[in-house]
Formats: sequence, structure tokens, C-alpha cells
Amino acid sequence: MDSRDERPDASVVTGRPLDRRAELSEFLRSRRARLKPEDVGLAAFGRHRRVPGLRREELAQLAGVSVAYYTRLEQGNGRNVSAEVLGSIARALRLSDAEHAHLTHLAKPKAHKKKPAARQQQVRGALRQLLDTMEGVPAYVVGRRSEILAWNRMAAALFGDWGELPPGERNWARLVFLRPAYRELFVDWEQKAIDIVCALRMDAGCDPDDARLSVLVGELSVKSEEFRRLWATHDVKEKSHGVKQLHHPLVGDLALNFESFRLTDGSEQSLVTYHADPGSPSADSLRLLASWGADAARAATR
Repeated sequence: MDSRDERPDASVVTGRPLDRRAELSEFLRSRRARLKPEDVGLAAFGRHRRVPGLRREELAQLAGVSVAYYTRLEQGNGRNVSAEVLGSIARALRLSDAEHAHLTHLAKPKAHKKKPAARQQQVRGALRQLLDTMEGVPAYVVGRRSEILAWNRMAAALFGDWGELPPGERNWARLVFLRPAYRELFVDWEQKAIDIVCALRMDAGCDPDDARLSVLVGELSVKSEEFRRLWATHDVKEKSHGVKQLHHPLVGDLALNFESFRLTDGSEQSLVTYHADPGSPSADSLRLLASWGADAARAATR
């Protein structure tokens, strides 16, 4: 393991805003390191390469830019870089759409008004009503920094009664990395942890001045070795649908389809729903959880 993975970065431990230039530099280095010359059609000259992955000059050649230009960018100087050049570099690095967007946020940050530090994220009343009408379907609203903002009765039965937690603890990152019960709940805990860190990385790229995000990253870096390891990968991705395997203490194993719908009202929130295939054992288990109500919620993560 790289020694940098074994200790938290000083800037995140203290809660200072993340350094956008450092983030840009590390992201580009990490993406370049994961590619080999043969992956991109280049001959691998020499048996002993001093750097993992592509060399800077190889990447510059693929992107059609000078080595000096790419070097300045990888050193964190994204000033005046064009969208066209970033597109060429993204293609050379074989970035996903989410990674390309993250690179753009880091290199060409949009001017935005700073959000008041004390302002809480709010969920529209109509959206809360919608959650309450979704009987039999676990659903919740998640906002920036993986904060859980609102949920319905079925979500509580499946994931635990978040209403019993202080507002600051209603956060997927804190739950998954700091509460042992969630290691038991998610059959593939590692993948759930990866998904959360990837989402936090994207939040950091969009708003590195978010003090609350910096504090969250600092806390998790101090308290969780797994978080430090995953944060150091600089991976980003968006996952809007899939299947989650859960092990509930009352009904056992469930295979649930999830869908994440990003709201288009500028709130930076998403509605997440879970459902089982019709006629499946998991569908029967969800109905059983619904009938137990509050008892299921109390047992979910105890």
C-alpha cells in the first residue's frame, strides 16, 4: 500500500477547503497511472519503467498537446485550458463521462455563489408527500455530502429508523464507514463504500470550498482506514440504477432493484427508490417488513 494511503491528509483533517490544484494534479496522475502503453496502442519500450502507467510524454502525444503544456496541467495549473483540450485529454485517458465532468470541474471551475455555511438542505413539501404515498416502496431523498434528508416508513423498516439519529449522523458516509451494523446490512459492503466515496469525490470537484464536506472527509479519514484507502484512489462515478443485495436481521437476504432520480430543481438532491421483482421472495419479504412497521425499523440496524 502507498504510504500516502495510510495517513489522512492534513488539509482534510483540519476541515480546510480542499485544494483544487492538488485535486486536479492527483486526479490526472491517478488516471494516467492506471493505463499501460499497450492499452492505448503504444509500444512499451524498455523492461523497467520508472513510473506506473503511461509517461507524461506518452499521454501528451495521445492527446495532441505538448509535453510542457500537459505537465503544467498535471501540476494543477488549469488556467486558460480549453474545453477542447480537456476533451482530448479525457479521450486519451479513456475517462468515463463522470470522470470527464469531474476533470472539467477541477480544471475550469464555474463561478458560483458560496452557500451559507449554516444553511440546511431543505426538501420540498410536495416531495415529502410523494415519499409518504409510496407504500411498499422504500424511498428516500439524499442531498450533498451523502446527507439523508427525508425518507418514508418503508425505508426506515429496511435501513433503520434514521429519525432516532441526530441530524448530523443521517449521512450515508458516516453510517457505512462508522456503524458496524451497516457492514452486516450490505452484503457487498465494499461496493457500497466505493459508491459513496465516488459520490463524495464528485461533490468535492463541484464545490471544494464546502466546509462541511471538508469536515466530513477529515472525520472519516481519521476514523476509517477503509475510507482513507478509497479516498486516495480519486475514483469518481455516478450510479443511477442497479441491484443491491441486503441481509436484514428480520427477513434475511433481499435482492432489490434501486433507481436514483436526480432532481432538476437545482437542489442537488436525488430521489432513491428500491423495489423487488414481482413474485420474488424479496417481494414477499418487503411486504412482511411493511406489516411489522416500527418493529422492523428498530431491528434493521441494531
